[in-house]
Amino acid sequence: MKRRKVLRQNDNRPIGIFDSGVGGLTVVKELAGILPREDIVYYGDTARVPYGTKSSNTIVRFSIENALFLLKQNVKLIVVACNTSSSVALPALKRNFKVPIVGVIHPGACDAVKACRNSRIGVIGTTATIKSDAYSRQIKRISASMKVYSRGCPLLAPAIEESLDDDRLMTDIIRYYLDPLKKMRIDTLVLGCTHYPIIKGLIAKVLGRQTNLVDSAKSTSAHVKELLTQSMLLSSSRSKGRIKFFVSDETQNFKRIGERFLNKRIDHIRKVVYGI
Repeated sequence: MKRRKVLRQNDNRPIGIFDSGVGGLTVVKELAGILPREDIVYYGDTARVPYGTKSSNTIVRFSIENALFLLKQNVKLIVVACNTSSSVALPALKRNFKVPIVGVIHPGACDAVKACRNSRIGVIGTTATIKSDAYSRQIKRISASMKVYSRGCPLLAPAIEESLDDDRLMTDIIRYYLDPLKKMRIDTLVLGCTHYPIIKGLIAKVLGRQTNLVDSAKSTSAHVKELLTQSMLLSSSRSKGRIKFFVSDETQNFKRIGERFLNKRIDHIRKVVYGI
């Protein structure tokens, strides 16, 4: 009887993640949870946030610069944890770099189609993400019968970063954006911004238990794990992975908000100039 050959996973290079600011830390949290032995390098382009109001050309340029910085950190894979960058710049990134690059749009779209029961899906995100129509195109590519209703929510991410303690005020903002989608009888909502998982509980209360919420941070992290496994790129380390944080502007605000997003202390953050 032949012994089954065991394939070894031995790529101990870190996973690179970038976002325009702190939102991508929800992806960091999910990845660290399902891949605890992987090192992670996170870059937040806090000097140029928000990306959601920028032109497509500018978003592509910023995204390429962010990827170049991560490649200097010898990463084995890049996660574009910014929905705006994923919706606008992902094709350009894949054309320019050989390293595997994962965006947040496709994984979220796949999970939305799987979860939907009545063929009516809602998507919320930044103005640029919604304007790009990236989620709608991906969802309809997977299942042409799906109807997609999108809504830009420019006030939500800033409100989350301000750490509003008044749930009533945050709930009013959520209702303002989601009431039109409720009228469309959606049964699944894609949280098309990595900030939004922070207020997932409040969104669920507004929409009701019958509505499925698709967390793009969770969807993306599961996709990254599957890709690393299939590509033989998992770390062979037996110790807990380390996370390095880089930002392009002052560190204190990132630390304050980031610790809330990660629900843990951040000890070391390094400021770099525009990532390059």
